[in-house]
Amino acid sequence: MIALMYISVAIIAYLCGSIPCGVLIGRWIAKRDVRKVGSGKTGMTNVMRAAGRKAAIISLLLDIAKGALAVGIATAIFWGKNDPFAVFTMNESAKLLAGLAAIAGHNWSIFLKFRGGRGVATFMGALAALYWPAAVLGGVLIFAIGIRTKYMSMGSLVGAVAAFFLLTAFYILKIDFLRSGPMPIEYSIYVLIGVVFVWAMHRDNITRLYNGTERKIGEKDKKSARKPNKIATKIPVTVHVKASTRTHK
Repeated sequence: MIALMYISVAIIAYLCGSIPCGVLIGRWIAKRDVRKVGSGKTGMTNVMRAAGRKAAIISLLLDIAKGALAVGIATAIFWGKNDPFAVFTMNESAKLLAGLAAIAGHNWSIFLKFRGGRGVATFMGALAALYWPAAVLGGVLIFAIGIRTKYMSMGSLVGAVAAFFLLTAFYILKIDFLRSGPMPIEYSIYVLIGVVFVWAMHRDNITRLYNGTERKIGEKDKKSARKPNKIATKIPVTVHVKASTRTHK
């Protein structure tokens, strides 16, 4: 029975995470497929490139909500099944599983042939449902560094790591502002695995940051910008050749 409950949590959370909010919002607002623009990912930054700031904000909020909803469903399914004296409790373990399954759904959506985004917003949404102070710290750093440097990927990497260090420090020092007992170790485990997810999905961004070729916020796709120039340069040459040929005759 317990195993079936865990399986149910994983499946439901994965399906929640798989909802392609960025693709749906991009088609609704800009009539564009965000997967054919920029990085091809479905997250906020690429939605901004494809459909603008309004679409990006809506997509961000929905991706955050996916993670929080997954954890909320796990809480409801395992309601009351908690042992405050156990190291790993069923309730908190179910939340951990739900958060990770939601991230996996976002990154490898069953509705997009197992493609998707990088999982940062969904990671933070689940973290907010687990322990919102860590999510607030991570979110502030993500946007502060992203806006300051114009590299949202850098903000995402630093913000995820900062959330991990905060939760780990709270667990070691037995600090918890939201409950009387000690902070569950499952929270630190969730953030640790989540950070691995986030960094693994940003491998190409890390390489471009190192090489100085990473795309900045608001930067247009260079490939699409080059096509009109090639066409424009061909037209005058063709007209010039025809005109000179007629004159010679």
